Amino acid sequence: MRYYNSLLILLLATFSFSCQEEEVPKLDPASNNAANSWILNVMDEVYLWLDDLGTPIAENSDPEDYFEALLFRPTDRFSVIYPDYQELINALNGVNLEAGYEFILYRENPTSDNVVAEVSYIKKNSPASNVDLQRGDVINKINGTVLTIGNYQQLLGEIDGMHTLSYSRFDEESEGFVAKPDVTLTAVQLAENPNFLDTIYTVNGEKIGYVVYHFFAPGPGENSTAYDNEMDGIFGKFKAEGIDHLIVDFRYNSGGYVSSAVNLASLIAPGVSSSSIFSKTKYNSYLMEELEQLRNVQTSFLAKNQNLGNTMEGNRVYILTTSRTASASELIINGLKPYMDVAIVGDTTTGKNVGSIPFEDEENDQNNYGILPIVSQSFNSLDQSDYTEGFVPNITLKESQERLRPLGDINELLLRTAIGQITGITSGARFQQLDRLDVGSSLEGKIRSGVMIENPILK
Repeated sequence: MRYYNSLLILLLATFSFSCQEEEVPKLDPASNNAANSWILNVMDEVYLWLDDLGTPIAENSDPEDYFEALLFRPTDRFSVIYPDYQELINALNGVNLEAGYEFILYRENPTSDNVVAEVSYIKKNSPASNVDLQRGDVINKINGTVLTIGNYQQLLGEIDGMHTLSYSRFDEESEGFVAKPDVTLTAVQLAENPNFLDTIYTVNGEKIGYVVYHFFAPGPGENSTAYDNEMDGIFGKFKAEGIDHLIVDFRYNSGGYVSSAVNLASLIAPGVSSSSIFSKTKYNSYLMEELEQLRNVQTSFLAKNQNLGNTMEGNRVYILTTSRTASASELIINGLKPYMDVAIVGDTTTGKNVGSIPFEDEENDQNNYGILPIVSQSFNSLDQSDYTEGFVPNITLKESQERLRPLGDINELLLRTAIGQITGITSGARFQQLDRLDVGSSLEGKIRSGVMIENPILK
């Protein structure tokens, strides 16, 4: 992938030079020994917490166990290994085997072991978009079996093939849930477009741009910038329409490519140019000592014609968040703070100020593993990086406090709160408050969850 190849080539060249200095015994390329030897070679060069690298276990161990033994837990919450490198790369670009719906899992009630899955959103052009399933629907059975605390993880493993959902929908008139006919869905290789929704509202004379962005990826495949280009078009429209305020919805955005974060930030930040610093990146002491190119890595904003500039009232942008807002989303919050007021509405974010690079074993085609180790820490232009506990909102809200309304509905909890802050007029509507125990999410199973993929640093 072009987004990290330059650094990868540099690091691999370093590995090759190191390996030439000592005799390396030949291993069966299909063996765990070969995979684990490769894992150790990579981690021993690039791992951010190199001084705290774990003690290797037996070289013939399962590679996933071997990789885990090397990690500096619990400080390192994010390094991961995958059995298939190409699947990893596809997923980072939003291509997954799925039916096209995401959900949050809750206990049905505080005294029950039953679990329900509330649909968060339906993806465009997916199998789920072709049936009567929508945000806010509550799934209680998969393939005829009720979800419980004891079985829900097993049942969720069945949705990557053909499966049947039993679900209910809240009826406003009866103020209760009504069962809907079962739907049967088949998972497909789906390329999700992260640009989910954009619109402009005029409320109390204020013109407000709103964009929902689900993850950071330039495009659906190698060398594609289709998604970035689409985002440019959205901001071009905002600028042409003369919006006074901007709301960016990151509630389900758990990260992705830094290059797309730079692209989006460059559309928002006022008074920036290609010489303005968006972020700084630091690697482990070994890499910064050995490689001069890694000693002062700075990423600049891009010069974008669609940049909103100084048009936003109060030099402020509103960001909508949940506890699953992470990584590249947090990078944008941190990177924008030196240039403008970033008002956060929602829940405290995940707290991920570190970045990864995907590695594959290019010299052994029988080793399919891909690893995504933490290799860097990110700072803004003021050298600030202290958000490992997450960004605390200006206004704290949990999306689960109310029944879900459609994304983009001005009565939806997070959006209406941000609009109220802009206009000074709060909604007079009364909404039922809920007290629900969140037990997980389909988003957490995504490979891109909590991932920040670094930019190239060499040309």
